[in-house]
Amino acid sequence: MTEFRTAQLTRLSLTGFRNYATLALPLGAKLIALVGPNGAGKTNILEAISFLTAGRGLRRAALGDIARLGGDGSWSVAASVLLDGMETRIGTGLVAGTTGRKVRIDGAEVRGSESLLDYMRVLWLVPAMDGLFTGPGSDRRRFLDRLTLAIDPSHGRRVGDFETALRQRNRLLDQGGSDSFLGALEQQVAELGTAVSIARGETVGLLGRMISGQAGEALPFPHASVALEGAFEAETIGLRAADREDVYRRMLREGRARDRAAGRTLNGPHLSDLKVLHAAKNMPAAQSSTGEQKALLIGLILAHAELTAKLSGMTPVLLLDEVAAHLDPDRREALFVKLNSLGVQVFMTGTDEALFEALPREAEIFEIREGAGSLIRAGKAP
Repeated sequence: MTEFRTAQLTRLSLTGFRNYATLALPLGAKLIALVGPNGAGKTNILEAISFLTAGRGLRRAALGDIARLGGDGSWSVAASVLLDGMETRIGTGLVAGTTGRKVRIDGAEVRGSESLLDYMRVLWLVPAMDGLFTGPGSDRRRFLDRLTLAIDPSHGRRVGDFETALRQRNRLLDQGGSDSFLGALEQQVAELGTAVSIARGETVGLLGRMISGQAGEALPFPHASVALEGAFEAETIGLRAADREDVYRRMLREGRARDRAAGRTLNGPHLSDLKVLHAAKNMPAAQSSTGEQKALLIGLILAHAELTAKLSGMTPVLLLDEVAAHLDPDRREALFVKLNSLGVQVFMTGTDEALFEALPREAEIFEIREGAGSLIRAGKAP
């Protein structure tokens, strides 16, 4: 992916973040490993990086819970990003006593975290996602929405507005709102929900084509088949956007009594699901072995990294938490080769430096101890 713009962190600083009073890491490589015992704060560093883009971070934690225990309740993450040969200072954080997080670019405060997408797209794979294929559909919707956000910066706000409109409709049904008010609100729900569904569907289609295009590569991970499924999608397949909105508005109007009794809206894109198959076996991912599910997930993330670069023109930053420990040595080395060929910057974590001995010579490894970090090698291990 060398033909794309490459976003690379050259410095990362944390203040009052989780177990770090302060931390400053100078970064000079594309492939970076963070090594240390469990509980040292490796994942906290990945979480900090995940806040340097739009969204709620890889743990989806409440902003107030991120502040360091014993601190003043505030926290910040700052970084220098090298893009197009120019360094830009970006940062975000929470001011004690406030709610929303602040975002700054080159020292100037900007509105909304979506502005950070001009400088970084961040993708991640963490152990909490190991049950993605067997867990509730809401987990897969959030996963898909994050994939969509990386290539469509307006998607996050669109999803948020849709969910807000749905809650307002449910409240209005419960309170016995008038037909005119319900009609106006359902128009908004239909427009937003249709836009969300179309954006998700486009992402799934593009991702599927990217995976198919990789079929000839000797990748160490199985290929997945992906699809967006749901009653709304089945009912509106092949229709223009305006016609989809009409169908959804009719669904909402005709389902008022049922939805009022249920206390929630029982049809729409908020219930759609991302279906994933092990393509070679034509087997649902949920029925595949634990190892196969992990490998399928890694393959999806790698394909999406290429898709993000292709559509945004910018290579994403990848955060891979404890991935190497679950791979055999051959597959681990193949992963490092693939990551290196992608041209992306990657941050990986592990408890043992030996997990990363197959990294290329130019990679960096940092030792992370409680609340501190230091570079232990930049170059091939002896």
